[in-house]
Amino acid sequence: MAAATPLGGRLKKYALGLLVLAIASGLPAPAADHFVILSGLGGEPAFAERFSEQAVELGQLCGKIAAQESLVHVLQGNDATQQNVKNLMERLRGEMKPGDALLLFLIGHGSYDGVDYKFNIPGPDISAAQLNQWLNAIPAKDQLVVNMTSASGASIDWLKSERRSVIAATRSGRERTITVFPEFWLEGLTDPAADTDKNHVITALEAFRYAEAKVKEFYDKEKRLATEHARLEGDTAAGFTLARFGTAQQAAADPATRELLTQRTELERQIAALQRRKEEMDSADYTRQLEKLLVALAQTQAKIDAAVGEQPQP
Repeated sequence: MAAATPLGGRLKKYALGLLVLAIASGLPAPAADHFVILSGLGGEPAFAERFSEQAVELGQLCGKIAAQESLVHVLQGNDATQQNVKNLMERLRGEMKPGDALLLFLIGHGSYDGVDYKFNIPGPDISAAQLNQWLNAIPAKDQLVVNMTSASGASIDWLKSERRSVIAATRSGRERTITVFPEFWLEGLTDPAADTDKNHVITALEAFRYAEAKVKEFYDKEKRLATEHARLEGDTAAGFTLARFGTAQQAAADPATRELLTQRTELERQIAALQRRKEEMDSADYTRQLEKLLVALAQTQAKIDAAVGEQPQP
């Protein structure tokens, strides 16, 4: 199987330091976010080149926020075969822990036969049913799938689950035209305007809303009938960090404050999980737990701001 695309060794010392600290203190190794990027067949040279460039760019962006380069896995072109993807998923099943998170990105062409969605790759395609089976076997409790292909909406019903949010470039399998969503998704990971809550972090939810709006703007500007309508299913997208800048980037560069960022992400995921259970809970108990998490989140953010020297806003 092809190795992950090289992304530089700038984070190795930090990751090693955390591992040594965990071993010395008797604590478990810190939770990790794994990023899997799959780029399929282009069909035509222009599309193949576009998909390859998008996969490389996304891999580089993921590399900037991953704890170490080995957590970013990129398979593209002739390497993105069904067997190679299956091997990677089986490897992750053995390596990942329940506290870890998995983020899977699909770039390329998809198809829908009225029953199942398929991701078009060299050799046998990968069906949404197969992807679901592989993902279910991975112990990471937090999972995100971002399917940016044509007909990607048809994969949602197969892939969504209580622990997995799914973003698709189209709302159904009937939207079969090549999508512009990936272009604006990548743009959203580098544009501070996507950071709607102004905390210097761009989450998957913010990137989705940014790309969704940009796609609509694109078709309006081109005076064309929109052939894609992005869709999000699940309540955990706000808990996945995809980009940092400003004070958040400064904090990520320091091992002490990076741990605070990890704590903040975990609190955000706990809040999302609690909100999913709201209808099942006693209202007073729900309010009490939510207030506790929100206070902890505010305290963690205050520590981050203080560590990087940012003054609180009046």
